[in-house]
Amino acid sequence: MDHLTLSIYVVGGLVILALLFDFMNGFHDAANAIATVVSTGVLKPHTAVGMAAVFNFVAIGVVGLHVAAAVGKGMVDPSVIDHYVVFGALVGAIAWNVITWYFGIPSSSSHALIGGLVGAAVAKSGTGSLVASGLIKTVTWIVLSPLMGFVLGSAIMLLVSWLFVKSTPRAVDGWFRRLQLISAAGYSLSHGGNDAQKTIGIIWMLLIYAGSVSADAKAPPAWVILSCYTAISLGTLFGGWRIVKTMGQRITKLKPVGGFCAETGGAITVLIASALGVPVSTTHTITGAIVGVGSSQKMSAVRWGVAGNIVWAWIFTIPASAFMAAVAWYIGLQIL
Repeated sequence: MDHLTLSIYVVGGLVILALLFDFMNGFHDAANAIATVVSTGVLKPHTAVGMAAVFNFVAIGVVGLHVAAAVGKGMVDPSVIDHYVVFGALVGAIAWNVITWYFGIPSSSSHALIGGLVGAAVAKSGTGSLVASGLIKTVTWIVLSPLMGFVLGSAIMLLVSWLFVKSTPRAVDGWFRRLQLISAAGYSLSHGGNDAQKTIGIIWMLLIYAGSVSADAKAPPAWVILSCYTAISLGTLFGGWRIVKTMGQRITKLKPVGGFCAETGGAITVLIASALGVPVSTTHTITGAIVGVGSSQKMSAVRWGVAGNIVWAWIFTIPASAFMAAVAWYIGLQIL
């Protein structure tokens, strides 16, 4: 097999692996968009994942490519990227996603991918291969996105409470059962828009390395965008039911009005981050918003022990996926 043929097979295999990660991202993070609308009883699970999958894909025409550019060119020095680094990054991220899905831990697929990319790049070329500005922005939003979700979720909950103070609980429940359909669709759209772009960025950098796309190109090929949005939508369609329970009921008990406020606050946060080109965690964001809604009613409404365990998963995601990616990078050297 000549070098050109080998390159085509390797690049093709890595594109498939990237789309597998994208599928798992949707599968793993489906709970982010549907947990509240399912746990409040507004939609049945299969109806909810169907709606979420549709709006994951609809985001293709709403959200730009700022996040894809940040992942593809703003985290690691492009000169370091090769098929071994991409292989290590994807395997590290997929491994961490499988582990956290199995144990029902709502960790971040986004930060698993960033950690994987960092781990593989450092394994190859040391810390000098990292782009400090891009990583600092991402790490800052690890803290900022759940904080914004918390503030917006609690603020919207307080505003709604004030606006509907004279309404009966039955009337409020009726209104927000309808409105939660809109907020869940909005969060699904923001989730698809931010998360699909991370895989687009990975494939984009791989194609630049392979010489299939110019490094000066303003956007990746259309087939990359279409296939990534399709993969994440299909992943969402299959859902991640273990994590739905944690997100929807174990952190705090939600009613339709609380679900609406959490989803709306979370969607606003993710859309702002997408416009700024920041690959945020939709898991972090919706968790912060759910905690904000619960604590706006009373602090004891939140199961802080469960929330604390989730925070520990967040802290370990980047270093754990980075370590796995470094190991995968070494294995890739032997087999690719």
